[in-house]
Amino acid sequence: MRDYKAFIKYSKVGPRYTSYPTAVEFNTSFKYEEYIEILKKQKRELSLYFHLPFCRSACYFCGCNVIYTAKEESKERYLNYLFKELDILSSILNPKRELVQMHFGGGTPTFFSAKQLDNLIVKIKSIFSNFSHDAEISCEVDPRFLNEEQAEVLVQHGFNRISFGVQDFDERVQKEIHRIQSFELTQNALNLVRNKGIKSVNVDLIYGLPFQSLQSFAKTLEKVRLLNPDRLAIFNYAHVPWLKKNMRKFDENTLPSPDMKLEILEFCEKFLGQNGYEMIGMDHFAKKDDDLFKALENGTLHRNFQGYTTKGGADLVGIGLTSIGEGERHYAQNFKDMLSYEAAIDKNILPFEKGVRLSKDDVIRKTVIMQLMANFKLDIKLIEKDFSINFKEYFKEELKALEEYKDLLDLDENFIKVNETGVLLIRNIAMCFDAYMKNISEDKKVFSKTV
Repeated sequence: MRDYKAFIKYSKVGPRYTSYPTAVEFNTSFKYEEYIEILKKQKRELSLYFHLPFCRSACYFCGCNVIYTAKEESKERYLNYLFKELDILSSILNPKRELVQMHFGGGTPTFFSAKQLDNLIVKIKSIFSNFSHDAEISCEVDPRFLNEEQAEVLVQHGFNRISFGVQDFDERVQKEIHRIQSFELTQNALNLVRNKGIKSVNVDLIYGLPFQSLQSFAKTLEKVRLLNPDRLAIFNYAHVPWLKKNMRKFDENTLPSPDMKLEILEFCEKFLGQNGYEMIGMDHFAKKDDDLFKALENGTLHRNFQGYTTKGGADLVGIGLTSIGEGERHYAQNFKDMLSYEAAIDKNILPFEKGVRLSKDDVIRKTVIMQLMANFKLDIKLIEKDFSINFKEYFKEELKALEEYKDLLDLDENFIKVNETGVLLIRNIAMCFDAYMKNISEDKKVFSKTV
């Protein structure tokens, strides 16, 4: 293990770069009419994200936009509005474009019943019928809310990737984060979807939670190894109690220190490497026969609001409460509160609240940042060719900022290559190219810490 005490100086507030510009820059000066014109003109392949925001109870670590309810009528009402949103959307964009990706996120999508899920998917397919032969159709699943009927519906409708939330198997950690979930329950859920024919299974873990240690997380990884997932996402816990009230329940003295978190991440990389997984980007791991690894190998890995994906080059349309869409030169986000979301749809308009239209500079910086985040290297000559710029001149100040991380990367005339240690601090390195960060002070509570 490295001595990570010296790395504490790198623990800064910073984005995870699921977008650039980040969601902090979304604003209402990007008008509804502009967004509609963009949707009408789009011709690329389609990717759809559906936000299903309901959960029965709170997981205290969660930073997602969630509504806690046990009321059946709330879910039915929401589905009715989703159907209306889909009808409005189908009158604006061309729904016959090839659909290469569809993802259900939450909340807890399987908090909806098998019948409700079936009704939603049937509605989607009545509008978007041109699924590609290799479309990635995925769903986030809480193993505590999954039954055979739901699994059957997902398989019958072509879902081919399931992402299971686990976070940690340590009983003390589970109790503290308010999410009791046994290994046996999780194993049964994985076996259920595999027996139904799902070929790709992902497991999500989080490091940095209360009472975690290197030793306890190693035990969780041993149990995960027995589950034999095709992919893992191992996220750095984002502690933002000023944004999420649930997180205020934690005693911050029980959270692992920044150097302990780096030790855990390094251990994950080594342990999983010894067990057939390769690190993909900053927080994903995949087997060598997985599409994510193949995309990393051939340079087509893409990063968006769902993390790392093989389906770059598609227009992402967000559907449902708080969903975010992404095009070549824009981001667009739906309303976050239900009253505003419903009010817009009642007016027969999309529930668009805000977004951002990307400038040429944004596009250049987005390309640089996403290449670093996805591949840990940047082809300088390719950037110069694609954007007709002199990289050294264009990024003169940014290259000076990179000097702080000179021990974490190799830089020459042709490439920026992040080394094995730098991978653990890739957010810091990417931040050097972020034109907006200079306007955000270190003490402003916007982002979580990078370490």
